[in-house]
Amino acid sequence: MLLDRGAELAVAQGALRAAAGGRSSLLLVAGPLGIGRSALLRELSERVDPKTVHLLRANAAAGERDFAFGVVRQLFDSVLTTASSQAREHWFAGAEAARQVLDYDTHAPDETILRDLRSLLAEVSATVPLLVLVDDVQWADAWSLRWLAHLVLRLEGLRMLLVCTLRDGDPGAGDPLVEEVAAASAHVLRPAPLSLAATGELVREHLGRPADKEFVRACHETSRGNPLFLLSGLSELSATGCRPLAGNAHVARSPHSVRLRDRITSCLLMQPQPVRDAAAGLAIATPDGQQDSHLVGRLAGLDDVGLATALRALHRLGLLAEAGQPRFAHPAVREAVECSMSSAELQRRHEAAAEILYEHGRPAEEVAAHLMEVPTSRHSWSVPVLRSAADAAAHRSAPELAARYLQRALLDAVEQDRTRARLLVELAAAEGSFDPTAAERHIAQAVPLLPTARDRATAALQLSPCLTAPLSPARIDLFRRAAEDLAGPDAQEGAGSEEAHRLEARLRYAGLCDYAQLTDAVARLRALEPSVLVRTRGGRELLAVLLYASALGADGEASEVARQARGILEWEAATAPGHGSVVHLVLLTLVGADSVQAAEPWLNAAQQSASRDGGTPGAVGHAQRELFQLALGRLPQAREEAQRVVGLDGTVSEERRCFYAAVLAALTLSTQDAHLETRVATEAPGQPLGPVPAALLSLLRISQEAQAGDATAALDTAMHCGRQLECAGWRNPVLFPWRPWAISLSHRLGDHHIARTLAVEEYSQAREWGAPVAIGRALRLQALTEGTGASVDLLREAVETLRGSVNELELFRAVRDLGQMLGSGAESNRLLREAGELAKSCGVPWVPAAVARRASARTAAAVLTRTESRVAALAVSGLTNREIATELQVSARAVEKHLTNSYRKLGVSGRCQLAAVLHDTHAHAPC
Repeated sequence: MLLDRGAELAVAQGALRAAAGGRSSLLLVAGPLGIGRSALLRELSERVDPKTVHLLRANAAAGERDFAFGVVRQLFDSVLTTASSQAREHWFAGAEAARQVLDYDTHAPDETILRDLRSLLAEVSATVPLLVLVDDVQWADAWSLRWLAHLVLRLEGLRMLLVCTLRDGDPGAGDPLVEEVAAASAHVLRPAPLSLAATGELVREHLGRPADKEFVRACHETSRGNPLFLLSGLSELSATGCRPLAGNAHVARSPHSVRLRDRITSCLLMQPQPVRDAAAGLAIATPDGQQDSHLVGRLAGLDDVGLATALRALHRLGLLAEAGQPRFAHPAVREAVECSMSSAELQRRHEAAAEILYEHGRPAEEVAAHLMEVPTSRHSWSVPVLRSAADAAAHRSAPELAARYLQRALLDAVEQDRTRARLLVELAAAEGSFDPTAAERHIAQAVPLLPTARDRATAALQLSPCLTAPLSPARIDLFRRAAEDLAGPDAQEGAGSEEAHRLEARLRYAGLCDYAQLTDAVARLRALEPSVLVRTRGGRELLAVLLYASALGADGEASEVARQARGILEWEAATAPGHGSVVHLVLLTLVGADSVQAAEPWLNAAQQSASRDGGTPGAVGHAQRELFQLALGRLPQAREEAQRVVGLDGTVSEERRCFYAAVLAALTLSTQDAHLETRVATEAPGQPLGPVPAALLSLLRISQEAQAGDATAALDTAMHCGRQLECAGWRNPVLFPWRPWAISLSHRLGDHHIARTLAVEEYSQAREWGAPVAIGRALRLQALTEGTGASVDLLREAVETLRGSVNELELFRAVRDLGQMLGSGAESNRLLREAGELAKSCGVPWVPAAVARRASARTAAAVLTRTESRVAALAVSGLTNREIATELQVSARAVEKHLTNSYRKLGVSGRCQLAAVLHDTHAHAPC
């Protein structure tokens, strides 16, 4: 398909008609590489009727320049294969005569040979006009050029059209004989680049379907309308099955064609050395398309005049986008230039480029880009430059690129000294986020090269910049050896205390699952002076871990633990929410001590700091506020923050994932939201979530089994979870509420002895720890297991205690239970009104007390079947009938039937009242 060439073909056909009438002429088709000169000749030859016009065609080749009269031989031989049988007989005698002239008279005077060959053409053209096509005349042999130069001056009397093509910018185009032939042309045809419409037609032809405008535009802009560039790219796209859609436009802008690269390489290798040097300098100096003529000239070894001349030649060849501007016309040109150089030349030019850029003070990454292409460098500044480039890459969150820079720097740092050790440490820091095994290996290599214990400890800490990052056994061993080294007999007093605290913090955090280590951490806390520790980063890390250990084990007084945790926040800068895992531990500690309100000023300051910087708190900040709102019992606000975390959460570090999982599991446990349960269930498998999230997920399984109506299995899971937590020493009733579940489930199953025993244990543990929310909840659960008289007193005490707590949700439950227990009267009505206000604040479904009292005589567990209980639970969680049907793999009609039966049995009229009844009758939760 030849597009956008109608004007050129019309000129040629007009000249052919004129030649048939006796007005012979020469047409010259000129243009850069790939513009379609040969395609135009091919189309012209296909439009000729061999019965009326004799066609002579020759293709000159650069490798056949030493073959005397090679082009002329092709012309006279071609007619024997292209002409009709009658014309072939007519030509045979002439062709044989031409062969005799060329074979036996090559040493005869030139004029004789040239005159004889013209006479042959004159004899044949007297009966039939001739169309003579010579492709790439710049590569024709000298003998053929002499004949062509002789012929174009003697066209009169010949019925012939001679059409020659000439590649712009080729060295052969400057041959005097070629210039003589070109000067005699009647017309010079210069095919223009293809239009956007023609590009679209070719895309449709090669890819088999109409293309989106964005895709066509990408193809057109990348090829710049050059048919060779365009068709080569389309051929590769067709082979890969690429569809011409707008979403694939980026693929069209990054073509990769081996055939096109080889074609351009062949063109470059025929150019004079200055042109090749300029192309090489351009490829090396401007890897990203940036224009730097001075650097190109330095690398090419050309002065301004020589560079300008070479760039003009490259532009005429069609390899530069614009005249005089150092920018390649197509990505394949750069590939071809690099392929045209040997490996040694390529490395030499890259090293020269690095040296020039370094001398001119260019950014480190620009210099490093060239050093990366050299195995080793002889320059002393190579290592500092590569380190600076790695630092810049790390600051823009490109750790893998930073690691590659540092790996390259190690090749130049051959001495086993402190410089090499520093490179290994920096490499490990970069690798920590994507290849922890390699990071451990490089730190192990660096440690023996460092002179002091403090340096070795600092190197080890690079493996765990975040306090809560999980530690492998190899890292734990490395940290222990570094800590022992700091405390050795050769250590100076006071030296390395910061590093010692940071190492101890990580080792103690790694041992929190061990009962003995947890107890030892609490003993260590009592032996330290918090007011001194909070003044340094390492001290705050250690204090945060020790307080967290005390909170996990509920070992100590909640008020004192909360006071010391507040002291950490007073020293921790609120530059951005969650900038360090210290804050994560402090927040969890305050939640466990029922004193999370102490973190509100810090969280507000962090949010304001982010807003001043023009940003947002980010996923970590929203997760922290989610935990804060959850500890206050404000479920709607916690849900909102959770949704923001989901929207912002991308590729996160392992320690942040642990924190997100812990908060999300706690929210799901409180809300019993089916959507959140599904998300937790899909994200948790295969993820190293850490011990606290894992414990909360175990509690979540209790909720799931209870909602499914299997109270026995739920109770077994609760007791098993409790045994595991007790063995680890994790006894905090606020963080791990397994007993409330077990008490509620035992009571439902009629095992009142176990329920009362667990309620007493829960109250004892809560009283010992001292957190108001734990004590108030324990009192409320005790009321569930006692008689009516005792229950009222216990609930009154629970309400009074919970008024000193920050958790409004637990206060709502106690006030609600007390109001319902009192039955009727002014006090009952006042309490139920207060419960309604609290329910609204906490986002808990609530209906008038009369409806709740109607259903209180018949609990959901008593009147609903297991399937009805499951359907009711899913309906309360917010799923539609169709979504419930999909979840249970039943029909929507069956779901509707189960819900109708549930409404009738419980005496309610809709989902809102159903939710209130389920909450009131403790059908699915220990609340």
